[in-house]
Amino acid sequence: MSDQTTQKRIAEFVKAHGKPGTAVRAVVEPIGRAGARIVLVGADGAMGDVMAKDVESATKAVEATDNVEQADWDRETTAATKIGPAHRRKMAKMQS
Repeated sequence: MSDQTTQKRIAEFVKAHGKPGTAVRAVVEPIGRAGARIVLVGADGAMGDVMAKDVESATKAVEATDNVEQADWDRETTAATKIGPAHRRKMAKMQS
């Protein structure tokens, strides 16, 4: 995926789940040869992800997008997520 496409998808998530004055959180995770995963947590608690070709590209895309802040899976980021019953059922099925 191109860097522009990555940044565009992050911006689309911000538009759908952001809120003025509250930055969307972005956690960049390396996933081996496949590249990097950017996990986004919106102001409304929604989660989304965007793939990038590598960690450096992912980090640059996050930095270049307005109303997004680089984050870790710390207490604040984890608490900001809102995982509903449908997502929990989906994840439970993946465990079996």
